[in-house]
Amino acid sequence: MSLIYSLYVVNKSGGLIFSRDFEPSAKLDLNDTLRLASIWHSLHAIASQLSPVAGCGGIELMQAESFDLHCLQAPTGTKFLLMVEPQCPQVTALLGRIYELYSDYVLKNPFYEVEQVIKCELFDEAVDLAVRRYPLMLLAAPQQALMLGPLGA
Repeated sequence: MSLIYSLYVVNKSGGLIFSRDFEPSAKLDLNDTLRLASIWHSLHAIASQLSPVAGCGGIELMQAESFDLHCLQAPTGTKFLLMVEPQCPQVTALLGRIYELYSDYVLKNPFYEVEQVIKCELFDEAVDLAVRRYPLMLLAAPQQALMLGPLGA
């Protein structure tokens, strides 16, 4: 089965506002996590400016030998980074689902201030459930997962 290692949410200013490790072996210390968020934010911005293709939104996937780092940028500029094992299928659909959960549980929370650290227990639980159900999504409905757009549309 495909492994989901970690999820990071980076605000439009490059600050880390949420992180969750799903595999103990993939856990980074706090400094490395903050460094990852700010470096990704900078590289994403540079890539969109240097791209020879008009309208490029930045880096969506970085592949390494031992992991892939997928990125979904929301219309607000918030970035959702998902670290998975290499060649993990349907990550875009899972990122879309996580964005939906963010919209439902975080943005609609009257106590949440936009761009601040996410401290919402319902969001935490929903993300954990979505990640646990990810292998079932692959087995049960691969075509449905393909039809989901990057934002679950």
